[in-house]
Amino acid sequence: MAIQIFKRRERKYLLEEAVFEEMKERLLEHMYLDGHSGSKRGYYIYNVYYDTDQDELIRHSISSPYYKEKLRLRSYSEISSSDEHVYMEIKKKIGGVVSKRRISLKLRDAELFIGQGKLPRAEGCMDRQIVDEIAYLLKRHSLKPKVFIGYERVAYFGREDSNLRVTFDSRIATRRKDLDLSTSDCDELLIPDGKRLMEVKFSDSSPLWLSKMLSELEVYNTKFSKYGNEFKRYCNKSTRNLERM
Repeated sequence: MAIQIFKRRERKYLLEEAVFEEMKERLLEHMYLDGHSGSKRGYYIYNVYYDTDQDELIRHSISSPYYKEKLRLRSYSEISSSDEHVYMEIKKKIGGVVSKRRISLKLRDAELFIGQGKLPRAEGCMDRQIVDEIAYLLKRHSLKPKVFIGYERVAYFGREDSNLRVTFDSRIATRRKDLDLSTSDCDELLIPDGKRLMEVKFSDSSPLWLSKMLSELEVYNTKFSKYGNEFKRYCNKSTRNLERM
């Protein structure tokens, strides 16, 4: 089992494709292109988010609380076998600081953990701490898979500060059926073609050169949660369907 922990601040921006094209060239003056982003389309990220029958986690999250948390299963490739490895992630936001704690394990073990409460084998104290944290969250909320969200990502990381990351997500697709880590047909896109969601992730403060670049390009931060926006759209669609009955 492999373990990874991240703690940082995040800012989000919605960009036109033309702005992305200009930014990606200028970013290379200060950043490296992630090795997985070998093409314009980058790489694909597959996520399944977990919640209660009443969607308590996401309802709490979109109320803009001081503390919120999400649980998701993530893969960076389409899963075709239960022996392939995936990530189980707890993402928390406490007063503007985002922390992500995740473990890598086989899909088979993840499904047994989520569905039957069978704890995966932990190799150290930190492994056990995160496994116990996920187990507590699963038990406390009786979580189940609720939505798939997948997208294409192009990513950069800082030359001088490796904690600085800038990512561009496009074709953010969702579905509430066939909740596996594959590219099955999705219901809709969260943002239209020709737009990208940019996320700037940093430990302490965003570098001056990046702030200056964003100001010159008239790019301003916004609030955007993939799961939150999907849930709002889902609720609006459900309301419209009820009104037609």
